[in-house]
Amino acid sequence: MIYFFAFMFSLAFLLIITPLLRKLAFKIDYTEKPKPDQERKVHKEPKPYLAAVGMFLCFWILYFSFIKDFSLRSLLLFGSSLLIFGIGMVDDWYKIRGNDLKALPKMLVQVSACILVYLAGISIQGFTNPFNGTFINLPTWIQFALTICWLFGVTTVINFTDGLDGLAGGISCITACTLFVVALAKGQDVSALMSITLVGICLGYLYYNKFPAKILMGDAGATFLGFMLGIISIDGAFKQTTVISIFIPILALGLPIFDNIFVVFNRIKEGKPIYVGDASQVHYRLLAKGLSQKQAVYVLYLVCVCFNLSAIILLLLKV
Repeated sequence: MIYFFAFMFSLAFLLIITPLLRKLAFKIDYTEKPKPDQERKVHKEPKPYLAAVGMFLCFWILYFSFIKDFSLRSLLLFGSSLLIFGIGMVDDWYKIRGNDLKALPKMLVQVSACILVYLAGISIQGFTNPFNGTFINLPTWIQFALTICWLFGVTTVINFTDGLDGLAGGISCITACTLFVVALAKGQDVSALMSITLVGICLGYLYYNKFPAKILMGDAGATFLGFMLGIISIDGAFKQTTVISIFIPILALGLPIFDNIFVVFNRIKEGKPIYVGDASQVHYRLLAKGLSQKQAVYVLYLVCVCFNLSAIILLLLKV
């Protein structure tokens, strides 16, 4: 029942607070002001931000209320997500004023947040040998590198996916559902609670973010969702995995991961900086093919569901 209550409370919280945040965003002029010459902007009128504030508050209020864990581990996780959320809010503040936050300071803050997670004891430690059942513990430096790369990577790819109304929130919701199933199957109560809370948050947000969006979460919300999905996958899906089942979290996040790998290689091939945004993500390519926003989002939902069903099948095979 605790999962049901966490889901319902997070859903209700976002449904109630999001309209209030929308009004506040208009009041303080915290809105996206699209320019006609920006190829990645799909909105023709100002859209309010601040949905990320509701997401962040909801997650941590429910986390501490239900889990009641105020240990150093939880405080480090809270502090790391606060860094991600904070630098995202700064980035959004720059964007609504027609500027961009420099990539280096943003990256340094995000990497620092990832290091805090590692210091909290959450890391990719190794895998189980499927032939004899022994656990292969990776060297510490490899654990550190893999953990930081995974967290930073997932945070980035979810943020890059946030280009169409309902897209990043929907993909995060589908992924969180899969991570919830994985956590339940492995008996990981905390990861399961965190996952189902994100499901409720995403659904509550999507009610207002579906096309045509009434509010946006901005970089603060997208990076927060990606960061938390990264943490949950390490603490849940990556724990005590075999060589094969290590692909479960990779498949769960398969759509944004593989799309952005393609984008990076394509930018390198064309001699473009990999950190400079363009319209090469799959959702922009679908729009260029003539699909509407809604059609593109539904197609990508379907692809994401297929990836996640593959992850669940892999989980059920117990290989």
